[in-house]
Amino acid sequence: MQIKASDFIAIEKSYEKFLISEIDQSKFAQLLGLHFEEIRLNYARMRLPFRPEVTQPAGVMHGGAIASLIDTAVVGAIFSALDEPRMIVTVDLHIHYISALKDEDAIAQAWVRHRARSTVFLGVEVRSSSNTLIAHGELCYRVLARKRMVNKKK
Repeated sequence: MQIKASDFIAIEKSYEKFLISEIDQSKFAQLLGLHFEEIRLNYARMRLPFRPEVTQPAGVMHGGAIASLIDTAVVGAIFSALDEPRMIVTVDLHIHYISALKDEDAIAQAWVRHRARSTVFLGVEVRSSSNTLIAHGELCYRVLARKRMVNKKK
């Protein structure tokens, strides 16, 4: 099933920019080069640029990098319906790898399948820049209490 952003309701532009900025600034997202391209209500699209640092010895994108893309892309879809970012954790993650990816970016589209009070079930498709299906994933996330600042030692 090919998902289209236009199937989802746009959120307030300022909140979308805030979410993209917050998530893109995470050290892990920066390490991999992950970047959100769009967030809508219960939907997010994220890109992982192809580069040598995310390949395995055969020259194709590493499955772990694709798994990280899948596990991160859903964050935008989850946060899109919350009044503010919360602490969230992955409960379950299943990935089916369909095709190898070489010399093209990976683009994940994540959407909410079902949202309960503290649990969110999600689907993700990863496609190449040329629209080849690379992988799909099913995830469950737990939404915890309001986001807390971590106490930093001096």
